[in-house]
Amino acid sequence: MKTPFSLVALAAAALSVASALALEPGEKAPSFTLESASGKQVSLEDYAGKTVVLEWVNFDCPFVKKHYSSGNMPSLQEKYTTEGVVWLTVQSGPEGKLPSASQLEEKAEAAGNKATAVLRDPAGVVGKSYGAETTPHLFVINDEGEIAYMGGIDDKPDLKKESLETATNYVAAALDSLAEEEEVAVKKAAPYGCGVKY
Repeated sequence: MKTPFSLVALAAAALSVASALALEPGEKAPSFTLESASGKQVSLEDYAGKTVVLEWVNFDCPFVKKHYSSGNMPSLQEKYTTEGVVWLTVQSGPEGKLPSASQLEEKAEAAGNKATAVLRDPAGVVGKSYGAETTPHLFVINDEGEIAYMGGIDDKPDLKKESLETATNYVAAALDSLAEEEEVAVKKAAPYGCGVKY
């Protein structure tokens, strides 16, 4: 029978392994194939040579609602997909709690989502491989398939829509830098929002 001490040691070891596996900017983005809310198979490899944004979402999360109801997230999606960026919105979670494909599609449409595709991540396999912690949590992948930015959308971890007026949008800054073939200034920032429900 394991003692409480050995259980603590096992938990610490598991955390250590998770930390060792955590992604860092400059590393290759993990490959994946997921089904979209519209029923299409979408692979990261489909977009080789392109800049890709991965946005973790839960449309019921108040932080996600802030960025959608204000128009902030849809306007970013529309602006950058028009410029050739691929934007993939992902919801991770266990079957039974994860919205069905049709439910997710309805929620995305109601929120005004303008991403390239909205993807379901059953069991959270892809979310865990990226270390997605919150909704929203964003990853920018450059045309070499490397993580160029990871973290929160901006530097205002609150629910006030008016704070968007003075926010530094890290995702937009990273995408603009990549478009200009410049170094991304902020490559990593703390994510904020609702915890991803694995």
